[in-house]
Amino acid sequence: MEIYNEKVVYENPLLSIRVFQAQRDHDFFINWHYHRELELLLVNEGILDVYIDDDYMRLHAGDIAMIGVKQLHRDRSLGGALNYIVLQFDLEQFFDHSTMPYMRFFSETKNPLSRANYIFRENDTARLEAAECIRSVLKEVTAKQIGYEMAVSMLIKQFLLLLLRNDPNKVLAESEDFDRVRLRSVLDFVEDHLSERIQVEEVCKLANMSYYYFVKFFKKAIGLSFTEYVNYRKIKWAERILLTKDLSVSEVGDRIGMPNMAHFYKMFKKYNDCSPKQFQKRMLAWNRH
Repeated sequence: MEIYNEKVVYENPLLSIRVFQAQRDHDFFINWHYHRELELLLVNEGILDVYIDDDYMRLHAGDIAMIGVKQLHRDRSLGGALNYIVLQFDLEQFFDHSTMPYMRFFSETKNPLSRANYIFRENDTARLEAAECIRSVLKEVTAKQIGYEMAVSMLIKQFLLLLLRNDPNKVLAESEDFDRVRLRSVLDFVEDHLSERIQVEEVCKLANMSYYYFVKFFKKAIGLSFTEYVNYRKIKWAERILLTKDLSVSEVGDRIGMPNMAHFYKMFKKYNDCSPKQFQKRMLAWNRH
């Protein structure tokens, strides 16, 4: 069995998404593959068989399939005209400081996100609203009116909110409710000290927790380890600096508290698949379009 890791190419580097409308006129099998992006399939016309790991779904017009991050999948179109929309996006890029606590619901530590497809089968209202979100994303990306990146970001968050509020079976990764006040001081501290080297030990006191309890608590609550979260926030800040300030890459590293260039490059590439300089050139070139 041939399996391949699909590299999803984003048209706009400001948006970590790929969306397109496709057509098929004959039986056709897509080989088993996976990618780091969440994928949504919306059938407009025709029939599409979707295989996700050991699960199988037959989609007709109006039906939706959600494929989780790095989930193995393939699909097959049956005879006749098939018209469908594919939306792929990097989940992490659509969570910011205020919404990060909800990332744990989509971490797939408990269930793969494909298990939440029951929502679209059992809830017609949720399915129709989700389909409208997908079509609206395609429309925004196609028209490219001013501010469409903001519109797409809001639509993606609207879709994720729809999942959260329409999951009676609690399939989405669920953690125990946590006292946000306890972590709010920690998250605010991180934002205020991104230019410094932040140690776990110093934030344990803010949360009034022991080191070992805090490490487990934070990971369960946020979906990332504390170190991963700090690095993520630093790289997000570095992206903004690269696009708004006339600083060298080493100066940006110093600004975000990552003076070790090897470490800075490693962390930056982890979240952007490119170096800081490549990111800057790509973004500035896009803005000139």
